[in-house]
Amino acid sequence: MYYRYLATPIGDLLIAGDDDALCVLGFPEGSMRKDPEPDWIYSEKPFDAVCAQLTAYFEGRLKEFDLNLRPGGTEFQLQVLDELRKIPYGTTTSYGEIARRIGRPKAIRAVGQANGRNPIPIIIPCHRVIGSTGHLTGFGGGLPTKEALLRLELEHSQLLQTL
Repeated sequence: MYYRYLATPIGDLLIAGDDDALCVLGFPEGSMRKDPEPDWIYSEKPFDAVCAQLTAYFEGRLKEFDLNLRPGGTEFQLQVLDELRKIPYGTTTSYGEIARRIGRPKAIRAVGQANGRNPIPIIIPCHRVIGSTGHLTGFGGGLPTKEALLRLELEHSQLLQTL
């Protein structure tokens, strides 16, 4: 597996994958902070598209990622991650709503756990999932990071509406 770092407004993100797909996006802080494994090889080359799209996202110019992803996980986790990718830019939904969308309305806690294990946050937008009361809940990059990502999307969504 190859890796590199990308400087962003929320800190240096760890990007890892192979020549074909992105497998890991790690935050600089929080429970989803990730360091390269000992056998990973530093290389910037396989991640040109990932870095370009993340940079455009943080600049408010990209609303939807178009990258080859290989997140890994159980069939249920992958089902949840696939549903997360359908949450539109600048909007939020609840864990319960995701559970309903995948046909498992009682699996709210399991959806939360799958959401929390998302190996490719931001690109698979787990930050767009909030509690049923509308409050921010746990996030692998820390709640300040989740708030910053939601604020970024809200600001750029509102800017687009005024144009």
